[in-house]
Amino acid sequence: MGRRSPVIRSRCIGGSGMVADPVELEYSETPEPMWNPALRALPIPGIRRMVNMAAEMDDVIHLSIGQPDFPVPDHVIEAHIDALRHGQTGYTMDAGLPELLETIAEYYADRYQRPIAPENVLVTTGATEAIYLALAATAAPGRQFLVPDPSFPLYAPLIRMNGGEVKAIPTRAENGHQLDPQEVIDNIGMRTFGIILNSPSNPTGTVYPRETVEAIVQEAAYRGVYVYSDEVYDHLLLDDLQYASVLNCTSDLDHVMMMSSFSKTYSMSGLRIGWIISSQGAIKKLRRFHIFTTTVANTPAQWAGVAALRGEKTCLDSMVAEYRRRRDRVVQLVSDAPHLTGYWPQGAFYIFPSLPPNTDATTVAIRMLQETGVCVVPGDAFGDSCPNSLRISFSASMDDIEEAFERVIPWLAKQRF
Repeated sequence: MGRRSPVIRSRCIGGSGMVADPVELEYSETPEPMWNPALRALPIPGIRRMVNMAAEMDDVIHLSIGQPDFPVPDHVIEAHIDALRHGQTGYTMDAGLPELLETIAEYYADRYQRPIAPENVLVTTGATEAIYLALAATAAPGRQFLVPDPSFPLYAPLIRMNGGEVKAIPTRAENGHQLDPQEVIDNIGMRTFGIILNSPSNPTGTVYPRETVEAIVQEAAYRGVYVYSDEVYDHLLLDDLQYASVLNCTSDLDHVMMMSSFSKTYSMSGLRIGWIISSQGAIKKLRRFHIFTTTVANTPAQWAGVAALRGEKTCLDSMVAEYRRRRDRVVQLVSDAPHLTGYWPQGAFYIFPSLPPNTDATTVAIRMLQETGVCVVPGDAFGDSCPNSLRISFSASMDDIEEAFERVIPWLAKQRF
């Protein structure tokens, strides 16, 4: 079966010309009986819709991309090349390269001052596989998961695809999209099986304080509820904060799974190395599942990961300093932009400002792309609670950020919401 092309139909909006109808911006699909009905739980990602549209245009500035724009550190590249040159291209153990398992365990044990053994670690093909394994292995009919809204668009579809139920916990821009721990606790019920955390958050850049993570993790342990923590942005803290991981907010690993990767911290998104840390019993079960998915992660890239964790960290400091500089400027530019309401994101490289209530951000994002050439992602790609929001990524050069807002600010000034 060949690749299907997006079907984009146009309509007039307010006399401003022809724009794509966001309701009809879908991939052409003909129902076929061969496919598992569970696939219906997987939507066409809103991020991909916007990027696909932009690919057909010239002179587009992307404030939509969720990957670092920095190079991979030299010592990591050299380790990857050395592994290839020395024939390190065969299968590793299914749990991962022993040297990488040991390095990850040592790194987190030292970082959080708690015992973590290689048997607590499973190396995966990126954090995406880590999240997939964790959720697909545990979501089932009758099991409810509490998921912040907005959130990364992988969690809810995977839960639903495997028969689980999603209960959204909305966050609000006026509170910096902080997760209210008491609201999470109040929503734990008889059918609650798991709670999803993501700090720093994609799409909001929100960093949960320690008291939030501790309250949720401790109540979950008491109630027999699992906590799944996506911590891929854990090094991208843009203010002077102490990072709160589930690993340093729990007394044991029996009810937590932490997922992370090298993708954001070391710009290694294409090398596809991630991991899960959990109890040894959980890792044994997940290893069995992992064998039937990707078997093993990329071997040379695992050696690159060893070099990343064992090598110098000054490259991380300079990267975070640049993200901080961009964040400061983007917050100012959002405050200068008509009709946008922002806040102060403390981590990652995103801000999730709001348009006026009842505004269809999908329509706005499509028109903005078509009329200004600036690509952002509408809020409905990340959940149901923020259809009037836009995700703006500042994983772009300062020059691109400045030019993008030079186009967007006068365009927004002409709009009537």
